[in-house]
Amino acid sequence: MPFDYEDARRHFTWRRPERFNFVADVMADWATRTPDALALLWTDADGTVVRLSFADMLARARQAAAVLADAGVRRGDTVLVILSRELPWWELMLACLQLGAVASPGTTQLSAKDIGYRLRASGATAVISNRDCAGHVEQALIDSDARPALLHVDGPRHGWTDYTAARAAATPLEAIADTAADEDALCYFTSGTTGYPKMTVHGHGYPLGHEVTGRFWLDLRPGDLHWNLSDTGWAKAAWSSLFAPWLMGAAMFVHHAHGFDATATLDLLEAHPITTLCAPPTAYRMFVQQDLSARRFPALRHCVGAGEPLNPEVIAAWSKATGLAIMDGYGQTETILLCGNFQGVPVRAGSMGKPSPGIELAVIDEAGNPLPPDTEGDIALRVAPARPMGLFKGYRGDPDRTASVFRGDWYLTGDRATVDADGYFWFVGRADDVILSSGYRIGPFEVESALIEHPAVAESAVVASPDPTRGEVVKAFVILAPGFTGSDALVKELQDHVKAVTAPYKYPRKIEFVTSLPKTVSGKIMRKDLRAKEWAGHQ
Repeated sequence: MPFDYEDARRHFTWRRPERFNFVADVMADWATRTPDALALLWTDADGTVVRLSFADMLARARQAAAVLADAGVRRGDTVLVILSRELPWWELMLACLQLGAVASPGTTQLSAKDIGYRLRASGATAVISNRDCAGHVEQALIDSDARPALLHVDGPRHGWTDYTAARAAATPLEAIADTAADEDALCYFTSGTTGYPKMTVHGHGYPLGHEVTGRFWLDLRPGDLHWNLSDTGWAKAAWSSLFAPWLMGAAMFVHHAHGFDATATLDLLEAHPITTLCAPPTAYRMFVQQDLSARRFPALRHCVGAGEPLNPEVIAAWSKATGLAIMDGYGQTETILLCGNFQGVPVRAGSMGKPSPGIELAVIDEAGNPLPPDTEGDIALRVAPARPMGLFKGYRGDPDRTASVFRGDWYLTGDRATVDADGYFWFVGRADDVILSSGYRIGPFEVESALIEHPAVAESAVVASPDPTRGEVVKAFVILAPGFTGSDALVKELQDHVKAVTAPYKYPRKIEFVTSLPKTVSGKIMRKDLRAKEWAGHQ
């Protein structure tokens, strides 16, 4: 029967068990009820295809849990999982949950410096990685007192456990930790305006929050094949590449390849019976630049986008070519889907949509009062009298930062918006200076810190700059040290330097040499003035 948004808003209630473990309560349940149902269809650039049922995934998770236990991982330990879309990512994420360990996923674009920071901050007892990133892990450990267990998924490597061989030899671990719903389960590092990335912690009950993601936004059901293009290092993978599809009994399609190729992605959509697609706006922007006139996606029935605001022009172009609307959605590393466009609810081009069932969202003022329609304010989630499922526990080791994102009965997302008289939300911008580029969240402080290590840089300020494909890109305003002169060659040198010092996706695609930076009387750089200058004429 057709989805009734208003009825869902009235009647939806959260499941709030005191104890919950995703492996026991979801994967083992499906493996018992529908053991042969497809859970994962994995492919790679070489044409390899692996089909795994729910029973297969549970068996692989049990083997992976045995490997981690043999490596010394215990309940409550943090495990850094620095992998791309290799098949072991799914096995090992489930294994961590089974053991009651805390999985901390990271992108393979992390530099040695990034990894060293994560090791120190998290106190990780194990690191899992691949050939692309193992060298960075080893470099990070040179000057570190940490001695985590090291597991390598790409075959034998000196000093590392060969994960594939160990899994093949392991006796499956049947026991599943009886975890409390509020016991730590996931730790994501997310960039902020100041300082290095903060550790966002979710409990074992967090997957239950993604019932609204899977049921209402992704519109999933048993028999569906869902493809999420997000990198496994980001929380969006937990949303749509792990919890939401399997909660709903749907299967996931995964393609493991280096880099994103719009043509190859469209080819795969034609070749496989993919029913639902989740892609960042950057991907859709690249899709509509292709010739879609001869393309046919016979199984595709539902498309969503998230990670950054989506251009109305792109939504219109995709709809014209495919007959499908892109249902934009909004949420954060700290949350589940807070707001979105849902089936049966008219889409208003450029709008974030309406609050998810189970979510009370508002635009509030400085005193915590909801504002009247069409008035800009802070996007806030009501957390009293009871928190919605899926909201993070807090920033590990930083109670002051945790307290700073709450205002009375509200959690502050850090974004600004308006809400119209019909309840549609309209994104205005970040309340802070975080840059959202192709779905990546980049803190200006991290880039500025990398730049200042170069001898040519006396001072810098980093802001978002508009880009037609990526939405935003990193731009650096640089004051040069005495004896240096700005040039194209120096621009490239600084870009290469940032790529080497920190993750490559953080490098400034634009650099402007300046003689001064706008500052407050206390000497703080006024990034908002620089950002306003960049965006003038692009709104």
